[in-house]
Amino acid sequence: MNETTLTQMRTSAARMTALVQDIKEDQLDLPTPCSEYDVKGLLNHLEWGASLFESVSLGGEFVPPKAEYTGDLPERIERLLAVYEQPEAWQGESEAMGGLPKAVLANMALTDFVAHGWDLSKATGLEYEVDEETAAALLAFAEQTAPTARERGVFGAEVPVPDDAPTMDRFLGVIGRDPAWRP
Repeated sequence: MNETTLTQMRTSAARMTALVQDIKEDQLDLPTPCSEYDVKGLLNHLEWGASLFESVSLGGEFVPPKAEYTGDLPERIERLLAVYEQPEAWQGESEAMGGLPKAVLANMALTDFVAHGWDLSKATGLEYEVDEETAAALLAFAEQTAPTARERGVFGAEVPVPDDAPTMDRFLGVIGRDPAWRP
């Protein structure tokens, strides 16, 4: 178990959950920086992602994407975090995810929390904060995994960001987000 990553997951999940709970019904159709999704579609994607990571981190099956937004993201995230409290969620590889190490899956879940939390914040104008340590860890993870993630359609094409830009902006650029995105 990686206590640092788990702490970052808890903190990022709490911040994203608070943001999600403040999203109003009339904001669900707003566009997001994640161009495939509006706010409602991105919330649905996050619900699916939480269930997927919950399943595969304990050796379960790949969970297919779900069709409808159900509004239970906070509960799904709580279940996911409870799974990552268990040492076996960090050990070995996930057959369902093509043999990826389970520790990599934890970093993928953290990337989802932060990247999509930022997406939702930009789309809705709601506050979302990422601490420097988490942003630095995600930047390092994204730089390491970007070629494979782009091949698999997980990250978009890199967006050029100055080397002296804030760490979070550089992370966003690596994963294909424009830090200056506006609706």
